[in-house]
Amino acid sequence: MADADKTNTCGTVCLKYLLFIFNLLFWLAGGVVMAVGIWTLVDKSDYISLLSSSTYSAAAYILIAAGAVVVLTGILGCCATIREQRSLLIVFLVLLLLIFLLEITAGILAYVYYQELNTELRADLKERMVQNYQQPGQEDITRAIDKLQQDLKCCGSNSSADWKEGAWIQTNARRRLVPDSCCKTPTVGCGARDHPSNIYKVEGGCISKLEEFILQHLIILGSVGLGIAFIQIIGMMFTCCLYQRLKDEVY
Repeated sequence: MADADKTNTCGTVCLKYLLFIFNLLFWLAGGVVMAVGIWTLVDKSDYISLLSSSTYSAAAYILIAAGAVVVLTGILGCCATIREQRSLLIVFLVLLLLIFLLEITAGILAYVYYQELNTELRADLKERMVQNYQQPGQEDITRAIDKLQQDLKCCGSNSSADWKEGAWIQTNARRRLVPDSCCKTPTVGCGARDHPSNIYKVEGGCISKLEEFILQHLIILGSVGLGIAFIQIIGMMFTCCLYQRLKDEVY
């Protein structure tokens, strides 16, 4: 009987250490998740104004929220493990499940948006660029387009020829064929010459470049969300085992 009690106690201690180590790693992972979500919104955040769908930013916000809950949950898990309180373990398990669902949701959103991205860009980006650029009340769109063309080294939605259409060429072009942000070395009025030696001529235009950029971010968002979600399954298993051990020891 004594040997059985000793074995149970050793098993409980081992589970406590395993769960405590998991919580420390989980707490650090929460910081990583928050950082990835914030980085996604901050890095090239102007581009989000060029997208008609909010799915991209929604996935990032979900990861930030999940990361914040992870940090708090990691602290709670450590307290529950050290104090061996079954009620806290139950709360910890429920929070793990909630975070798991949040991160799965972010991963699914990223995957769904990945499937729809090309269609959305081709349907909306050209209209936003040629119709809204340098128009009254569209300062955010104008800034985003200039930044997009300079950062991604592209010109026009599909090609530089797109700038011959729309409102900008008729109202604000001032003899320029393309905006100055299309130039490899931007200067005032440099868009008057649309030769490849002066401006960016990219096959597929800014649509292909922006699609590539967003896909890279979506892959990171989805991978981080799903990866940590499945790691949490291990934590839930440890929590259930420790809860059962503590319950058995009471009797």
